[in-house]
Amino acid sequence: MRLKDKIAIVTGAGQGIGKGIALRLAQEGAHVVVNYPSANFADKANAVVEQIRAMGQQSIAVQADVSKAAQVQAMVDQTVETFGRLDIQVNNAGVDIHVPLLEMTEDQWDFIIDVNLKGNFLCAQAATRAMMKTGGGKIVIISSIHGQQTYKRMTAYAASKGGLNAMTRQLAIELSPYHINVNCVAPGAIHVEKNFVMDPNFDPHAFDHEIPVGSIGYPEDIAGAVVFFASDDARYVNGQVLLVDGGTSTRILLGVSDKKEEVIENIKTMTPKDWLGDEK
Repeated sequence: MRLKDKIAIVTGAGQGIGKGIALRLAQEGAHVVVNYPSANFADKANAVVEQIRAMGQQSIAVQADVSKAAQVQAMVDQTVETFGRLDIQVNNAGVDIHVPLLEMTEDQWDFIIDVNLKGNFLCAQAATRAMMKTGGGKIVIISSIHGQQTYKRMTAYAASKGGLNAMTRQLAIELSPYHINVNCVAPGAIHVEKNFVMDPNFDPHAFDHEIPVGSIGYPEDIAGAVVFFASDDARYVNGQVLLVDGGTSTRILLGVSDKKEEVIENIKTMTPKDWLGDEK
């Protein structure tokens, strides 16, 4: 167990990637605070708590809207009161709305930025205060591939995730003197419940051909990277953004590689003479 008896908070841990992270941390020996944003998610959060307890680890569910400073501080305070300290803070909570720039309202922009960017700032700030008192810790931020490569209708989401990548690097510098490492995991396409909320007909395998490893990812794939950053194995790793995307970010998606097979076949048979022409 790489995280034996460590105390961790995972925000947005009632479902999706957050749930996968919380369960994996527990499997590695951590005691986990399962955060959820509102009463609507209480049952899911409590179910995760029961799964963790069934592993023999301690766990509690704590409601907190990460965009509200007082609620974030109360969550950290309750964690320290219950477990005595905080070792690992995983800032996973996030929202996204797919809206074209010219149709996006100020309220929609504020909602995404407040949860995704401001929420990470507030969680990092409150966690740091607690970690400084016990000799340090690990903060792991969950960003997205959209922080550096994106597509239409993602203005606020991409901006928030790009901000998290920058925040990771800045916090790593500022918090290093307190023995707090800050790193970031940037997921690609992940098979989670919210995909079906946004699109009831969502096909998790529709884009498999665009992903070099050949399939969409799962919360467990992200959780493995988080465990690494949260463990002593990452003692000398700080300020890094790790893309966990099945290789998606390595590709130039112009359609040639998959959709113009006749062009590829033609290129395969070309000789130096075809490229350079006849020597004069």
